[in-house]
Amino acid sequence: MADSPLRLGIVMDPIESISAYKDSSFAMLLEAQRRHAEIHYFLQADLKLLSGRAIGRSRRLTVRDDKASWFELGDDADIDLGDLDVILMRKDPPFDMEYIYTSYILDRAQVAGALVVNRPQALRDMNEKAYTAWFPECAPTTLITRSMQEMKEFLADHDRIVVKPLDGMGGRSIFVVSKGDNNANVIFETLTDFGQRFAMAQTYIPEIRLGDKRILLINGQAVPYALARIPSDDDNRGNLVMGAKGVGQELSPADRAICERVGPVLRENGVLFAGIDVIGDYLTEVNVTSPTGIRELDKRFDLNIAGILFDAIEAELN
Repeated sequence: MADSPLRLGIVMDPIESISAYKDSSFAMLLEAQRRHAEIHYFLQADLKLLSGRAIGRSRRLTVRDDKASWFELGDDADIDLGDLDVILMRKDPPFDMEYIYTSYILDRAQVAGALVVNRPQALRDMNEKAYTAWFPECAPTTLITRSMQEMKEFLADHDRIVVKPLDGMGGRSIFVVSKGDNNANVIFETLTDFGQRFAMAQTYIPEIRLGDKRILLINGQAVPYALARIPSDDDNRGNLVMGAKGVGQELSPADRAICERVGPVLRENGVLFAGIDVIGDYLTEVNVTSPTGIRELDKRFDLNIAGILFDAIEAELN
């Protein structure tokens, strides 16, 4: 490793469509380039399996921290993914069957010798909403069900709840429902597709007004600062894309306790980079697909989170 540049692949959404100034994948690419890595860029459509070999149509990528012109792509060529040192899987949800098929290809790349961040098996196992069930002592009371009747009973028991789909991202289709809300039935019908899909209900946490905290963990260790995403006055959702305001803050003792519980489990399952969401003192989501927050925290606290991640990657390779 010390004598040759890191051969790095990244699977992501079209690089021309990202907001480079705030994109965490782009922060990783900038750090890789600072380390003189050889960067290979892939879309999902560039990947294939041929007689068990994971192959990708690669384009060499160079990046620069320029809002107007942030990348250049070279000519394409097929390469064996297993010949890469590391592959960053940074494709955003939806987490659908195409995502799962992609993870199978990355499994074969891993068998052939590449370090995949995060491990494909973990990507399949750790649904960002449902995986809180592995840490029930850290999470609010949570129901995952197809049953509209069970959701009604959950609302009756808890007076005010949050309901959301298991496959959403960015705050989409998240509802706060209070007892007596005449829209409750149609919300439960919509989220469960009249009992045909699983959905989640959690007790409402009033501390959402203080922010939905995004905490980043690298190889199980927490970055010591969180990005608290404070909902706007006319919205309940702590998501930046939905108008929430990002405020940086140090981790609280409760935040640290949650990280100490969750971090070792992530590390044992090959998750080098994760983002957990904490409201008040409660874990609400575990994000392992394409967590964000790097550039916001770097800017507020003069950090280099991607640098810490690449230190962890290089330690895994050595």
